[in-house]
Amino acid sequence: MSNSESSAVLTAKELRDLVISSLEDLKAIDINIIDVSGQSPLTDAFVVASGNSNRHVKSIADKVVTRAKEQGCQPLGIEGYNPGEWVLVDLNDVIVHIMLPQTRAFYNIEKLWEVTETHRNSASAT
Repeated sequence: MSNSESSAVLTAKELRDLVISSLEDLKAIDINIIDVSGQSPLTDAFVVASGNSNRHVKSIADKVVTRAKEQGCQPLGIEGYNPGEWVLVDLNDVIVHIMLPQTRAFYNIEKLWEVTETHRNSASAT
């Protein structure tokens, strides 16, 4: 890999910042970062946000994908685009979940990772 190729690759933090900026640009609601580095072999972070409608959720996802591609980060996958209640954009180091508020409340993935962290902390204390 040449220096020009390696400089096009974003670090996990740079990618996370790019995602957050994209979400903020399109007025995503209640942006939350869940750091899972060292906890999950899949990714370093989940970014969870909500949109006001199916169309808003899709527009936010489109913005994230476009900005990532502009920086040379091709998404590994995009799931749930249609019907747009929950769109997952897998950027490898960062996985983005964009949901309708009612979908987000139902699945409550932030609480799932909070429980996992609490369980890990209590297990290591024994």
